[in-house]
Amino acid sequence: MSAPPRVLTVAGSDSGGGAGIQADLKTMLALGTHGMSVVTAVTAQNSRGVQGAWELPAEAVRAQYRSVVDDIGVQAVKTGMLASAELVETVAELLAATEAPAVVDPVGVSKHGDPLLAASALDSVRTRLLPAATVATPNLDEVAQLTGIRVESEQDLRRAADAVLAYGPRWVLVKGGHLAGDAVDLLTDGSEEHWLRAPRHDNRHTHGTGCTLASAVACGLAKGQSVPEAVTAAKEYVTGAIAAGFALGAGIGPVDHGWRLSGGTPGTPGA
Repeated sequence: MSAPPRVLTVAGSDSGGGAGIQADLKTMLALGTHGMSVVTAVTAQNSRGVQGAWELPAEAVRAQYRSVVDDIGVQAVKTGMLASAELVETVAELLAATEAPAVVDPVGVSKHGDPLLAASALDSVRTRLLPAATVATPNLDEVAQLTGIRVESEQDLRRAADAVLAYGPRWVLVKGGHLAGDAVDLLTDGSEEHWLRAPRHDNRHTHGTGCTLASAVACGLAKGQSVPEAVTAAKEYVTGAIAAGFALGAGIGPVDHGWRLSGGTPGTPGA
């Protein structure tokens, strides 16, 4: 039997299982791909927040990446928590030498507001990591961190996308989930635009949405889909996962990565 499409996540570990490496691998399995991982940091994390984080040495990150890519090979790479300027630059160098599409989720803070990226690493994200991205997937807080633009309404999304594109990714998906009303995202390469809409579900259990969406996009690219096709399919998958999110612990629970297998409610993205 032939192997399924191979997707590599380069991200931090979430001990609570809702985000990070754990969310990425669940998404990859749910979407019919073979997930592999490069752990960049270990967090002590649960439904209430991040209690501690420890980054791995750059040589450990590089060794994991080379071990996978040089033997097994990859058809798409997704990056998440990279913690420090040194790790950002290490991963950017690895991506630039890999002939596979890269989905960059420029993780800055956790769902609970805990910092996951050193302030000193922001310039490296702008100048080294984003230029290596096939698709960058910032949320509105990350857009503000990277560009200084604060998105207050749907009309601001185009200006925010242009500012991120100026750093060099081929495409940017600005996630408008923090705005009021429907969940509206803008995907653009500077000339082509796709507005993606989905109903906002009344469910506070949304831990892991950003990781899950970026991983789902990487899965689509690994299957040979175009960027707009991969992002549209990922939006549908994550909308259903949010609708089926469940309580876990005393705080914010995770989205349900297996909602299609367990009968969760599907989402319906707009065009």
